[in-house]
Amino acid sequence: MRNIKLVIEYDGTNYCGWQTQPNGIAIQEVLEQVIEKVTQQKVSLNGSGRTDSGVHAIGQVASFTTNSSIPSEIFSLAINAFLPNDISVVRSEEVALDFHARFSAKGKTYRYYIWNDKRRSGILSNLTCHIPVALDVDKMHQAAQCFVGQHDFSAFMAQGSSIKTTVREIYSAKVFQVTNPFGDEIGKMICIELTGSGFLYNMVRIIAGTLMEVALCKRSEVQVIEALSKGERTMAGQTMPPEGLFLYEVIY
Repeated sequence: MRNIKLVIEYDGTNYCGWQTQPNGIAIQEVLEQVIEKVTQQKVSLNGSGRTDSGVHAIGQVASFTTNSSIPSEIFSLAINAFLPNDISVVRSEEVALDFHARFSAKGKTYRYYIWNDKRRSGILSNLTCHIPVALDVDKMHQAAQCFVGQHDFSAFMAQGSSIKTTVREIYSAKVFQVTNPFGDEIGKMICIELTGSGFLYNMVRIIAGTLMEVALCKRSEVQVIEALSKGERTMAGQTMPPEGLFLYEVIY
């Protein structure tokens, strides 16, 4: 028996999320069907974590066991031959049998992209959140440091989760401007990058909404700290839409 690790990128626009479910087409479902076609074996694909409907990934990780003799590095090419254009296996490798994409993970990095211009982008509309009002990036970066460290993130979690603890640790938080990949404008695209031990349901999108409100002077750093301390959802910012969210990297 072999254990194969995949690093996957996808545009989540047309999917109901990562995890297979009855109410739509999921990325996990598409991949499992293709891997079964390639290996001629039914497989169970373990993902590093769920991404919601409309959320994207640059570095999602998944693993599966198989008896197939296909060389580990060829799996990515063989799988990609049958995948739709919005899902791609970036690389594949054989790992130890005790490796598990989810339980072996030590942390994750998420990025949230904002298109900050009066005019929306026709090309990037499914990959960024459009905010037409100018945002103060320095103020956002400074406020983001409030989240660094170990905290109870109850105020930054949406309802509907059955997790045992809401305590998470954020290792680093950054807000910076990036260049438009389809042009030379700098300053129109803003990236919020969070690296941590784990993330609660909608946590990154709520943090992004909170930082946006700080940039617009609708919320202060003191109020951010108070929301962390008191753990009340109404004290944190709005939940930003899924389009701008990317699972950027899984740390092992």
